Amino acid sequence: MNVNQSAPPVPPFGQNQPIYPGYHQSSYGGQPGPAVAATPYGAYNGPVPGYQQIPPQGVPRAPPSSGVPPASTMQAPCGQTAYGQFGQGDIQNGPSSTAQMQRLQGSQQFGSPLAPVVSQPAVLQPYGPPPTSTQVTAQLAGMQISGAVSQAPPSSGLGYGPPTSLASASGSFPNSGPYGSYPQSQAPPLSQAQGHPGVQPPLRSAPPLASSFTSPASGGPRMPSMTGPLPPGQGFGSLPVSQPNHVSSTPAHALPPGTQMTGPPGPPPPMHSPQQPGYQLQQNGSFGPARGPQPNYESPYPGTPTFGSQPGPPQPLPPKRLDPDAIPSPIQVIEDDRNNRGSEPFVTGVRGQVPPLVTTNFLVKDQGNASPRYIRCTSYNIPCTADMAKQAQVPLAAVIKPLARLPPEEASPYVVDHGESGPLRCNRCKAYMCPLMTFIEGGRRFQCSFCSCINDVPPQYFQHLDHTGKRVDAYDRPELSLGSYEFLATVDYCKNNKFPSPPAFIFMIDVSYNAIRTGLVRLLCEELKSLLDYLPREGGAEESAIRVGFVTYNKVLHFYNVKSSLAQPQMMVVSDVADMFVPLLDGFLVNVKESRAVITSLLDKIPEMFADTRETETVFAPVIQAGMEALKAAECAGKLFLFHTSLPIAEAPGKLKNRDDRKLLNTDKEKTLFQPQTGAYQTLAKECVAQGCCVDLFLFPNQYVDVATLSVVPQLTGGSVYKYACFQVENDQERFLSDLRRDVQKVVGFDAVMRVRTSTGIRAVDFFGAFYMSNTTDVELAGLDEDKTVTVEFKHDDRLNEESGALLQCALLYTSCAGQRRLRIHNLALNCCTQLADLYRNCETDTLINYMAKFAYRGVVNSPVKTVRDTLITQCAQILACYRKNCASPSSAGQLILPECMKLLPVYLNCVLKSDVLQPGAEVTTDDRAYVRQLVSSMDVAETNVFFYPRLLPLTKSPIDSTSEPPAVRASEERLSSGDIYLLENGLNLFVWVGASVQQGVVQSLFNVSSFSQITSGLSVLPVLDNPLSKKVRGLIDSLRAQRMRYMKLIVVKQEDKLEMLFKHFLVEDKSLSGGASYVDFLCHMHKEIRQLLS
Repeated sequence: MNVNQSAPPVPPFGQNQPIYPGYHQSSYGGQPGPAVAATPYGAYNGPVPGYQQIPPQGVPRAPPSSGVPPASTMQAPCGQTAYGQFGQGDIQNGPSSTAQMQRLQGSQQFGSPLAPVVSQPAVLQPYGPPPTSTQVTAQLAGMQISGAVSQAPPSSGLGYGPPTSLASASGSFPNSGPYGSYPQSQAPPLSQAQGHPGVQPPLRSAPPLASSFTSPASGGPRMPSMTGPLPPGQGFGSLPVSQPNHVSSTPAHALPPGTQMTGPPGPPPPMHSPQQPGYQLQQNGSFGPARGPQPNYESPYPGTPTFGSQPGPPQPLPPKRLDPDAIPSPIQVIEDDRNNRGSEPFVTGVRGQVPPLVTTNFLVKDQGNASPRYIRCTSYNIPCTADMAKQAQVPLAAVIKPLARLPPEEASPYVVDHGESGPLRCNRCKAYMCPLMTFIEGGRRFQCSFCSCINDVPPQYFQHLDHTGKRVDAYDRPELSLGSYEFLATVDYCKNNKFPSPPAFIFMIDVSYNAIRTGLVRLLCEELKSLLDYLPREGGAEESAIRVGFVTYNKVLHFYNVKSSLAQPQMMVVSDVADMFVPLLDGFLVNVKESRAVITSLLDKIPEMFADTRETETVFAPVIQAGMEALKAAECAGKLFLFHTSLPIAEAPGKLKNRDDRKLLNTDKEKTLFQPQTGAYQTLAKECVAQGCCVDLFLFPNQYVDVATLSVVPQLTGGSVYKYACFQVENDQERFLSDLRRDVQKVVGFDAVMRVRTSTGIRAVDFFGAFYMSNTTDVELAGLDEDKTVTVEFKHDDRLNEESGALLQCALLYTSCAGQRRLRIHNLALNCCTQLADLYRNCETDTLINYMAKFAYRGVVNSPVKTVRDTLITQCAQILACYRKNCASPSSAGQLILPECMKLLPVYLNCVLKSDVLQPGAEVTTDDRAYVRQLVSSMDVAETNVFFYPRLLPLTKSPIDSTSEPPAVRASEERLSSGDIYLLENGLNLFVWVGASVQQGVVQSLFNVSSFSQITSGLSVLPVLDNPLSKKVRGLIDSLRAQRMRYMKLIVVKQEDKLEMLFKHFLVEDKSLSGGASYVDFLCHMHKEIRQLLS
């Protein structure tokens, strides 16, 4: 999004809303704007019967305002995008609708006193015949729906759904009253099955109540069409509310039209249903019995200005819509998990335990299984057979972060030295000794748990067994008692059978005109002087063993001799970029401490030497080639830090052309935009991996630089890409320097190989992340840092056994930053099940979404984006339909039933579908999409969680003296109140949104100005003021930045300001400008997909 462009103001209530398809409206400038993609959900966005239908036309958007933006709004000489300007790849996960979604006063909560709503536990029996005694009926916006008898599904229509003549999900109509639009979609009834990991479901004889609201997706007889909204006080006719016979008679409360509460068909439960010990029916956190207003859920802010237009004449109130509090809330689920599982340490001794959510702060005690900080699985209970896995469609995957940073309270993995004999392994499958192995014959032999092979125990490793069959020294040996540990590797594990040298860092700086003009080169050289004192070091070492070298380049390369014996540095120029070589060996890679004076002199001279350059062209591939050759000559692994500004168009290997073409969007050729232009970079990356040369790329583009091609080498070598579009020192230096410091200082392993072994029955078949693979089993990483994850998918190749479970062992062989060759081992034991209910009870939605996003983002390279989106939706529908068919209690087809562990799957999946890679808005560049694609490929579960569903924190709600983080609210415009200030973060971006009616004292305390109008929009730093509120907010921002892997640049956004459109991109529960569905619409759509599968 171009931030120098005025965002169209929020439309007045009486006008048509500019994001709903089908209603033409000219922009406020008087000219129709460009079309915006229509939402693809035909069935829920169709016209309402009985209203005048206008053929759809392109939906206009306001043109940029001609006014010059204030100087404060960070101008840059190029079309700025949402990404580089505002954060490390600011991802717009669907802008919210510009329409205000007004909740009506006094709208009924779903849990009315008619029937208590209890979460539904998983029940093993499949469907029985539905009883005929309960006929569930409901009426929705002119349509009578019979929940018990569903008709054949309507014909398929636009995008995803069959168009039915059903009430519009969110269309707006001429003069539809002061609320501007007809009621939002009525969502399907929701009922959830509750299940605890590893606990049997309650007995079949007592099915608990399910909350039951009938869905708009059913067919049924239609009401006569109406010509307008009904007058107040009249419903669609008296709506009979059926009551289960076990509920005492209470006065009927008016439910919103289209909703009806019933108990599930079947025998009525007794007051105290018999349950297995240890299993409690929990009230559902997200939508349970009627409750008062939830904490920190605001009502929508009262109104929006009309910008001079007159609202239409007052109209009767439209019918009440679905209360968003009645559908599963991520905030509530996160809060419940924190309350239930945040206080106790997570002890890893029990097989197949589901860990607390990534959003919960918890301590881990390693007692034989790897910490969830190292490995998280999509399910901790794996189906015993391939047929069962195929039926459920739940992907079996593990997200592995082998070098993850642990909190200070948890011990790093112990290092075990077995001397020259090296670590003990199974002779057949080569699995390493671990707590899962079984010792037999008095300790003289051990049976491998992975392949069942019986191995001899070497004499030096022998120890007696105790009365339980355990070795008496088990708790003295990390490899026999812990899930994660390290072995020192012997020379057999080293390249060419010789121990490695310590690694090297080479800084390669673009000194072309663009880099000099923006002040980048001067800033970087100044920073490196002090940063070189903080290179990573081993344990208690006084100084780092890493050596450093320096190269500058434009169309040619300049190498520098910084040998400690020289009085000043020497420069050597290599102009033959087609045949790259390193002109010097001695003096290129040096120890920082020894050569400190010469290095400082060089860093002072570089900005002066190139100050008057007029060279605009750059090379790229030869620079990487040169760095790799230098490491090869020095016989060591290492990392190249490349600082690059423009598309490499100079004559040289790897030369690129500008191929950015927006006309390819939504065509079969769109996938070519994600593919590299030339195969030269893949070949180069392969050579880098063989040498252990990892590449970290810092990009500072002013226009298209073909990130898809330039990121190939960093991606395949295990490196990182950082992007700062339209870099300006005054606005971006803090973000760049912070990222650089963290990147240089973080723990990294070099020249690494990772293999994942599994017990008989499953095997690793697919891998996602930043690495290279030359065969089907070994993940090769020139470098692997503490932020990188490798996602592994497993498939069955045999039947699993419930008793022995399924075992994973991840072994990473790497060179530490001190040059030590090590093996890091992580072990994890999972349960196996023969009942689908056990699988669904032990899933982890956050990990599932991490896998699905990576699967989809990889898919766009080979398939049209629409195909990828459809695949995701189909898989999600199949997962939920299988649960409904095989695990849930029989109930009306009009109910949407979600497993307790997966109740957030629809909302999170919708966020992935609306993300810029899969559904870009008009302002998202090709480079932005390629950048985000490679970034997500190696994110861990915590990062994808907040990236796809951002955190929205009210800053003025909690007491000023409170030290804890304020409780979050849902990411929807409805939750914003104009009297408050909110902070939104997604791991890459940080916004402070200021409501127009915020108290003057709060504005003064935070911004040091006297009124809202004086706050500078686009401000990127809060003034340092000596008052409690200012300290609290700045402290909160610092703590959020410390939790994330990239520095989040702050942007202050005022209500009704042009920057607010950018902010609304991140309110992911709302409809997006690029055509993404709102959460409610998507839930309706998922329900319809599930019903089609079941019928």
